[in-house]
Amino acid sequence: MNGKSSRYDKLESMLQDGCSVPHNLPLKYLRNITNNFSDERLVGEGGFGTVYKGVLQNGETIAVKKLYSSIPGVKGRHFGNEANHLIMRLKHPNVVLLVGWCFENEKTYTEYNGKYIWAEKSERLLCLEYMPKGNLRAYLSDEFSGLGWDTRYKIIEGICYGLHYLHKEWQLNARIVHMDLKPANILLDNNMVVKIANFGLSRLFSEEKTWTCTISRDGTLGYMSPEYINKGLISTKSDIFSLGVIIIEIVTGHRDCLDESGTSSDKFIEMVGATPKPFAPCISGCHPAA
Repeated sequence: MNGKSSRYDKLESMLQDGCSVPHNLPLKYLRNITNNFSDERLVGEGGFGTVYKGVLQNGETIAVKKLYSSIPGVKGRHFGNEANHLIMRLKHPNVVLLVGWCFENEKTYTEYNGKYIWAEKSERLLCLEYMPKGNLRAYLSDEFSGLGWDTRYKIIEGICYGLHYLHKEWQLNARIVHMDLKPANILLDNNMVVKIANFGLSRLFSEEKTWTCTISRDGTLGYMSPEYINKGLISTKSDIFSLGVIIIEIVTGHRDCLDESGTSSDKFIEMVGATPKPFAPCISGCHPAA
């Protein structure tokens, strides 16, 4: 068996046991399993890129996240966080599994200042386990048909376990702050098991460091803690605030209960105390891209 075949066999086995180390995959191979990133394989799109369904030779599926090439700097940081520093070392039932990545430069014939020239284009992709039930946001709805309380509890429990792993269990001398915890970044498998995904904005803290301060305010309004928005303070409390908002949304069935338009205190209390609204069935193929 040659090296290339062995590499793809390991990719397939990793989806089954989750024990192998993620490895680099050729862009040509990823084009092949996504049908050249065709529209019919598109399952999600966000601020940093698009996600496609990849079908392996044995019929297994993976999610291939193709980062936008038009966001220099931001794209590089996002890719580095997910591939190099974090997900490659994360192994937990409630954290999405990284199975491979791709970082290749290719030449493309493109128009520039009215002329066609050859230019070099960097492609960065991440390969993750495919979550057929999509993301949690697709279930937050006012529609009648929905999930029972046992399933809601299971989802909340899974998010808490995954977050505790990132904050306390991942390494004895380090912790990870996700910084973009929201329903769109919480995936569900066929058994409705939660998987926390999208570590592009995450921060790595040493054991001695419990907080930091930043001038940036990257994240999603409604899930960002007040101290982060107002002062740029980052700690594990930032994720706990996001978790609280998500739990309220799961219990009440309301989407974006703390959105950028602002919700008054009285309205917020009234909404939380109202009769919970059921979850709607998932929209097939929902998947985060950023």
